[in-house]
Amino acid sequence: MLHETTLMNNSQSLLTKERKTVPIGATFTLACTFSGVGSFLFSEHSFWMQWTVLLHLITGIVTTLLLLPYFGFHFRRTIGVRRMTLLLSGLLSGGLFFIFIASGWQLLLHGQQENQRWVYHVHVLSSLIFVGVVILHLFLHVKRLPKRRKQRDEQRFPSIQKGDLRLVIVSNVVIQLVVLIIAFISQQTLTPPNQKPVVAEYQYSYGTHRFRPSQTETSNGAFMETAQVANSHRCMSCHEDVTNQWMSSVHKQAASDPSYVTNVILLAEKKGISATRYCEGCHAPIALLTGELSPGGKHGGIAGTVANIEGISCMSCHGIDSLVHLKGVASYQFRPAQGYLFTKSNNPVLRRVHDLLIRVKPDQHKKDLGKPLFKDPKFCSSCHTQFMDKDMNDWGWVAIQDDYGAWLESPFSRQHEEGFANSQTSRCQDCHMPLTHSDDPSADHNGLIRSHNFPGANTFIPVINSDKKQLDVTRTFLQANKMRISIDKPSRKDAVQTLLVLDEKLRSFDEGPFYYYLGEQSEIHVVVTNNGVGHDFPGGSIDINQVWIEFLVLDAEGRKVYSSGEIDDNNFVDEQAYFYRSLPVDRNGKLVWRHDLFNMVGESFKRVIKSGESDIVDFQFSIPAWVKSPLTVTATLKYRKLNERYARWALKDKYIKIPIIDMAWDSLSIPVKVRKEVE
Repeated sequence: MLHETTLMNNSQSLLTKERKTVPIGATFTLACTFSGVGSFLFSEHSFWMQWTVLLHLITGIVTTLLLLPYFGFHFRRTIGVRRMTLLLSGLLSGGLFFIFIASGWQLLLHGQQENQRWVYHVHVLSSLIFVGVVILHLFLHVKRLPKRRKQRDEQRFPSIQKGDLRLVIVSNVVIQLVVLIIAFISQQTLTPPNQKPVVAEYQYSYGTHRFRPSQTETSNGAFMETAQVANSHRCMSCHEDVTNQWMSSVHKQAASDPSYVTNVILLAEKKGISATRYCEGCHAPIALLTGELSPGGKHGGIAGTVANIEGISCMSCHGIDSLVHLKGVASYQFRPAQGYLFTKSNNPVLRRVHDLLIRVKPDQHKKDLGKPLFKDPKFCSSCHTQFMDKDMNDWGWVAIQDDYGAWLESPFSRQHEEGFANSQTSRCQDCHMPLTHSDDPSADHNGLIRSHNFPGANTFIPVINSDKKQLDVTRTFLQANKMRISIDKPSRKDAVQTLLVLDEKLRSFDEGPFYYYLGEQSEIHVVVTNNGVGHDFPGGSIDINQVWIEFLVLDAEGRKVYSSGEIDDNNFVDEQAYFYRSLPVDRNGKLVWRHDLFNMVGESFKRVIKSGESDIVDFQFSIPAWVKSPLTVTATLKYRKLNERYARWALKDKYIKIPIIDMAWDSLSIPVKVRKEVE
């Protein structure tokens, strides 16, 4: 009897605790349910949707804290109930509760990650099933009640007291009204973006278009606020790996590159700051889009400016909505991303809320910053294709570089094949943004992202920045067997292979032996093949980059027999070397060697190797009488980012000895004989 009394007292105590948690618990659970369903069904980006998501997060946290003890009290109180279907549905609802709570906290702490999309689906599905099972559980509870309890309505749900249901409904109506009011007020108080240029008296120096001679457009036909293009450091809060890669990239240094700084200052001095729009659309989009590039403003080459610090910022690329044309010179249309709550706030707490919203509801963020265009090779043409017209050179239209057009002509584009829509197409992104492992939230199911180191051919910026890692990435990229060089064996037609008579059917090839005689004039063919570069080699600014063949012939004692392309004591390349380059000229036929392309009207010389093609180079030299056999012939394809003359002028006090990269190498040993005199 005492035992039964104790059990009844315990049950009554647990029931009392349940009743205390039910009103507030049911209120927050219902609010959590409504806000969750609302944000799922009405996912269009809006102030109401974002506040609804915030409501869902807050009520979800409170629901967790309230329902956990409720489940404990309820389970302990009803554990002895002998209604199996009711028990099973209760246990199932408890299990589902823990599943959607665990998945919800995972989303709260880590957001929706691309390689863990299943967490979001589990959360939504388990929540919906949980609601259904709870309804079933309540139905079974009423259905299986003893007759004596059915006759007393107040005993059907012991945990619920009179007035609880009314309180829950009224509370939820009030909560939803408060959210609507807050959303309305926050939308009304939002400051519209400033569409005016930074420079008050902005000059339209090249016609009526605000950005000419740059080919850039904006979606609203106006200027951008700095925050809409800059603030790349904000991306690090979620995309730390990607941001760190970008920090080392040449894209980030595009405006602070000392050689660019020298050239853009020269352009501003010669033609005015408005002319720098031609360069800044690609090198410093922040300065162009915000309206800095007018008398009284600051171009990206000026240290300390946002444009100089960020160069090609995150939004400079991810804000591109479409391409104006494929002729380059920043031929893109910029569209700012739609903001989330507290985008403009400097309050650290509100900034955290802003970032949280992006993580848990990234749909609009991905739509704005992950456009399909970014996967298309033509995306790169906006800046990696370039021309100069009369507005700049006071002469006429001149093509300068076209890496995209060269890619289209290459075997990598597959554009020449009958079925050119080929899955084996190699895009610009496949080489210059290779897949790399990362725990970034945008990583795919294999944990891979596109590298934002943007490996290319700039070797001096990593040296200036003492960035060994980026230099190693660049060196590895340049030496990845994309270019090959080979020395043809100098076969002799007058050589005797054997004194034996052989059946011609036994001869599998027609290659004669190779050797030289002392005093003989030799000729050696070197073949340079562009087998792995997706465009012409070299590409980019080939007027200031330096690519050449170093050809050396040494005898057995290491004495030099012949050389071409060696570096002298002043770090200059032999002027007679075989170069791959262009020589732009001005209207007077003089060399435009300072990269002041606004003076360029054409090229006096250009040598490149198209993708998939080869170049054959002949080297001739005499075999001196003092040579000791054998000769060792080496041919090396060498690359240096800047030629020495330009580097000394452009880098000024930041001048460094720029690394020379051996991109390809071959060697051949050739015997030397003494010709027997005929008596």
